[in-house]
Amino acid sequence: MDKQKSIEALQFFVTHLAEGAIVHKQQGMIFKSQGFTKLGEKYIDHFNEEMGWVEKFTERILDLGGDVKFEGMKSRDLICDPVEYVKADLAIQEPGVELLMKCMEGVKDDPTTYDLLKAYLKDEEEDLYWSQGAVELIEKIDAKHWLRLQL
Repeated sequence: MDKQKSIEALQFFVTHLAEGAIVHKQQGMIFKSQGFTKLGEKYIDHFNEEMGWVEKFTERILDLGGDVKFEGMKSRDLICDPVEYVKADLAIQEPGVELLMKCMEGVKDDPTTYDLLKAYLKDEEEDLYWSQGAVELIEKIDAKHWLRLQL
């Protein structure tokens, strides 16, 4: 087992997942302030879920004897239009799931890390399917009707 390979993979997800989680929290707060309570709560809950994964990945890095790093987060624009945000988030999720699958290949000789990433993949696929379904529903019933469902 190549511990360093596992540590590097986990650190990558700690960094990028923490960044994405904070964006989800801020987006959720924006949506709630606009009156889209359900959508706002969905993204705030998503923040909490993602930070749980950051914690699990951090614990695994430490179990492997690695040093956890706080790597700078890049600036990202927040999107006030909920429909545009769901579409933008989907555009990030799709390649993210593919990247996670490739990353799992690199740690398959570390069953604990592999299983952890596999559980995370399942969670990410559920999020991806929600976003895909939301975009499909928006296209079918129109954005105004979909937004009413988010109140």
